[in-house]
Amino acid sequence: MAIKKSGSAHWEGDLKKGKGTVSTQTGVLDAQPYGFNTRFEDGKGTNPEELIGAAHASCYSMALSMILGEHDLVADSIDTKATVHLEEKDGGFTVTKVHLDVSATIPNATQEQFDAATTNAKQNCPISKLLTAEITMDAKLV
Repeated sequence: MAIKKSGSAHWEGDLKKGKGTVSTQTGVLDAQPYGFNTRFEDGKGTNPEELIGAAHASCYSMALSMILGEHDLVADSIDTKATVHLEEKDGGFTVTKVHLDVSATIPNATQEQFDAATTNAKQNCPISKLLTAEITMDAKLV
């Protein structure tokens, strides 16, 4: 069984002056603006890196919660920030790494249990795995 979720983007114009919108299947994001100024400057709107960061942080937190539950531990809170690093490299831009900052309150958890669970979640949350996944494509010129 495959669960399928989608996001979409619309773009008009050239790279620097053009603008686009991004939306999600659920409608939580609906035609939210993005563009060069939101990615490389401080423009109002979103950008691919912060969306990947939000996806990774939320997926990681859920994975950690699941792993803790397998050890009869329930978190009062898990706060995760995923910082996506976009760097200029070899004449283009590359996402070079993602850094997770995690803070959790978990009654009765030992440091050893916490360390094992956080490492497991980092390696096995679906978005962590995505960052090395095969990418397929269908493209058409209309």
